[in-house]
Amino acid sequence: MRSAAFLTLLSLPTIALAMPPGQPPTTARSPVTDRYHQVEVVDEYRWLEDGTNQEVRQWSGRQNAFAREYLQTLPNTDLIRARVQRILAHESASYGSLQVAGGRYFAIQRQPPKQQPFLIELRSLDDPGSARVLLDPAAIDREGTTRIDWFVPSPDGLLVAVSMSRRGTESGDVHMIRTADGARVHEVIPRVNGGTAGGDLAWLPDSSGFYYTRYPRGQERSAADLDFYQQVYLHRLGEPTERDRYELGEDLPRIAEIQLDADQRTGRVIATVQDGDGGQFAHYLRDPDGRWRQFSHFGDRLVQAVFGPGDDLLVVSRQDAPRGKVLRLAASHLDCARADTIIPEDAASIVTSFWGSPSVLFSNERLFVTYQLGGPSELRVFTADGQPSAAPRQPPVASVGGLTATESGDVSYQVESFTQPGRYVRFQVDSGRTADTGLVNGSPVDLGEVSVVREMATSRDGTQVPLNILLPPGAKAGGNHPCLVTGYGGYGISLAPRFRPLDKVLLEHGVVLVVANLRGGGEFGEAWHRGGNLTNKQNVFDDFAAVLSHLITRGYTSSQNLAIIGGSNGGLLMGATLTQHPDLVRAVVSKVGIYDMLRVELSANGAFNIPEFGTVKDQRQFQALHAYSPYHAVRDGARYPATLLTTGENDPRVDPMQSRKMAARLQAANAAETPILLRTNARTGHGGDASLDDRIEEEVDVLAFLFSQLGVRVLGIE
Repeated sequence: MRSAAFLTLLSLPTIALAMPPGQPPTTARSPVTDRYHQVEVVDEYRWLEDGTNQEVRQWSGRQNAFAREYLQTLPNTDLIRARVQRILAHESASYGSLQVAGGRYFAIQRQPPKQQPFLIELRSLDDPGSARVLLDPAAIDREGTTRIDWFVPSPDGLLVAVSMSRRGTESGDVHMIRTADGARVHEVIPRVNGGTAGGDLAWLPDSSGFYYTRYPRGQERSAADLDFYQQVYLHRLGEPTERDRYELGEDLPRIAEIQLDADQRTGRVIATVQDGDGGQFAHYLRDPDGRWRQFSHFGDRLVQAVFGPGDDLLVVSRQDAPRGKVLRLAASHLDCARADTIIPEDAASIVTSFWGSPSVLFSNERLFVTYQLGGPSELRVFTADGQPSAAPRQPPVASVGGLTATESGDVSYQVESFTQPGRYVRFQVDSGRTADTGLVNGSPVDLGEVSVVREMATSRDGTQVPLNILLPPGAKAGGNHPCLVTGYGGYGISLAPRFRPLDKVLLEHGVVLVVANLRGGGEFGEAWHRGGNLTNKQNVFDDFAAVLSHLITRGYTSSQNLAIIGGSNGGLLMGATLTQHPDLVRAVVSKVGIYDMLRVELSANGAFNIPEFGTVKDQRQFQALHAYSPYHAVRDGARYPATLLTTGENDPRVDPMQSRKMAARLQAANAAETPILLRTNARTGHGGDASLDDRIEEEVDVLAFLFSQLGVRVLGIE
């Protein structure tokens, strides 16, 4: 532990320790001119889009060598690597994706030094020592590049369907794992999961087969369409996959994304279909007789449906309720106009997540609903008719999720905060009591002395934007500390409190960490989302700039001590910030980011993003896209902050060409003696798939880069 005086010393303005790098590799310019609605746009680096081209691969190799030459000479890298290794490779177990079937508990466990998380089966939530490994990807792939995408246990608990993919592609085939001995049995189901529309599976009540999402195979579609046109099929165990029966999807959009949920009591199946990534849903119910009935359409603002009491469904509607209300819908007629409102709209917003566990769950005559509170979230409990019931006590500035009904009727869920690791909690419906289970995430670090402060920044149009400030001991407003800020602002996704052990490395060096809850997310419901998507996307960047200015005005930091970091849509945020406000921050780390907003829709997953970002085919949307597109906003002779761009060569969500083009453009335009680096990993995709070793090496590079730019002296910490 260090004194507040020592932290203040670390926080004084300093000069970056890293020397300027040499000149980056020369990038050839080959201008191509496009015309959009009478506007001519010149693209000098179009040739970098083809990642299979040998010249592009050689260019990428030179960029990697340039980045390595710079990063490996940064001071104290060995100390940083030792600290990162000690934290990320610590043998602390953590758990997620809890599911219950056949009296058994299944979960994903992460436990270094294993390179990837693995599937376990437990007899009791109170005894993690009873865990038995069912599937370890390391037994399949010694490189550590195979990962579990998701799993679904059969109702009798005797089998688990597991999607696995390699090297970050997210192209997953489904394997059957026998729980008795962990053996892979039955046939492999190809092309179930993908990096565009994801994938899902729902078992028949008798565990004899399952419904699953299926991408086109072979010659069913052209090569350009193989990542589109997802449909639902039925597979019976023991039969060839060629005999699988088509169920649903022929009339769905090209960019449909499908989630499946089966009711083991009735045999009914709900198919939730999203039209790309923009938050518009349609819903279908399959009856036991094989009939599919549609009960909502895109634009109806019905955003979630789950099985409820008896034969009824519970649906979350945003029709005349942008923060969400819960309706009870009879399966017999499926008429939403006649559905009863059992939980009206509240000041807080009902969480709606397309993938993962539901945010609405009915169990033991109680209705559990997760509410978003502007970043933090909480669980509320209601009776079957919507009356408030005893709810569990929860810590402030925390997040809840992972609702799972146990076979006793109790409900388990995860609780996590910025300073406390995640843990699974059991809520006993009958008594109203809450107790920790044995599934508590371990951590090699303690963040208990970190203070969390929530403040509000005022955006350009007057909107109040929340920010969560993590203060090391002794840090405060007016201290001018080194500071790292992150944000996202898109797809209705909320940045909830998360415990990141690696934050310790920054915090113990006096770095203030900030998480901004920007428009475009779901922190305050659908209006908050719509306020930051399509032609309103500039609001997200204005919100983030307001957060940065707020931190400077309040004296937490200064532009010379300020760095920002973000990934994917958050990488777009980084690109927009560094091009619109190049003098506002000292350093930028942007991971798997989107930068060329005029060409992004031409990639496979970019087409799925059109409902969120817009399309150049629409004149008004083109004007908005062109106005903020980071790649097109780079100006020759401007002085840009030090920038580290990272990407995965196999990324199916954001084409690596986005990072290649942005790096080339920035390097050519930058008039400052600041490094513009591109780091490409040939073994990874969008990021969450990385092996432990790859994660460690990237985090070392990121921290060394940030510390050098912020002038933070690295400590030799035991």
